[in-house]
Amino acid sequence: MIGRLNRQGWPNLLFALPFLLVYGWLLVYPLLAGMGLSLNRANLFGGARFIGFENYIRLFRDATFLQALGNSLLFVVMCVPVLVVLALGLALALNRATRFAAFMRSAVFASSVLSVTVMTIIWRQILAIDGGLLSHGAHAIGLPALPFLSDPNLALPSLAAVTVWWSLGLPMMLFLSALQQVPRSVFEAAALDRATPWTVFRQITLPAITPALVLVTAYECALQFQVFGQPQLLTQGGPNGASRPLVLYIYETGFNQWDIGYAAAASQMLFALILVAAFVPQLAQRLWRRA
Repeated sequence: MIGRLNRQGWPNLLFALPFLLVYGWLLVYPLLAGMGLSLNRANLFGGARFIGFENYIRLFRDATFLQALGNSLLFVVMCVPVLVVLALGLALALNRATRFAAFMRSAVFASSVLSVTVMTIIWRQILAIDGGLLSHGAHAIGLPALPFLSDPNLALPSLAAVTVWWSLGLPMMLFLSALQQVPRSVFEAAALDRATPWTVFRQITLPAITPALVLVTAYECALQFQVFGQPQLLTQGGPNGASRPLVLYIYETGFNQWDIGYAAAASQMLFALILVAAFVPQLAQRLWRRA
């Protein structure tokens, strides 16, 4: 029996082999190569020298890295809860078979198809203190214009707001897809029992879309830890590093300072953060189910 299963499994493995080769070449090998590179002192011109964990020790003594790490964590905290709540609220409000709901779904999703370059050009024209749309509006009503992109206290929240606007479409559509899988008969039965909207949401809707909620949260955490285009194009990580995230720090370290080994070590720290962020929502779901 086992031998017959093994004989039947080999053709299936051959069908999967091209994918496995490409996956290993593009993802697994670069990951392992990056881990090895992080243990070396190397630059763009080669000449790597093994130094063990010295790069990792340097990282936690590097004030610039610690600032970038804090910026990335704060950026995720500012973006992900707002994205999840807004996307879920819009999905609940627009889960209707009307023309207005269809138009609003298209309007919200439209921002997600813009490239990061186009999106940042639009928002620079809105947020710029000299000639920006918001500055014109503030002057028109007699208020001072706020330096959204040049104030250390406003730069990172401004990037978070821009990112929420840009990223809202996909999580909303994922929630809509999950909501449309819930049988309508369940809601009809709840209406016959005169259940309140909050009771319906808490007892029916939320348990039914929990897998989608976990997926969206994990995906957005991993995505927002990798933010690069918005700070690079809108603030260049400034002022004074107040909006520099980890990916921009890695880019500047590797390609501006040519310290490839050190940048690889920072990349491994980012990879560890993304892994943790991806698993925390799943762990929270399991603990909630047990409770």
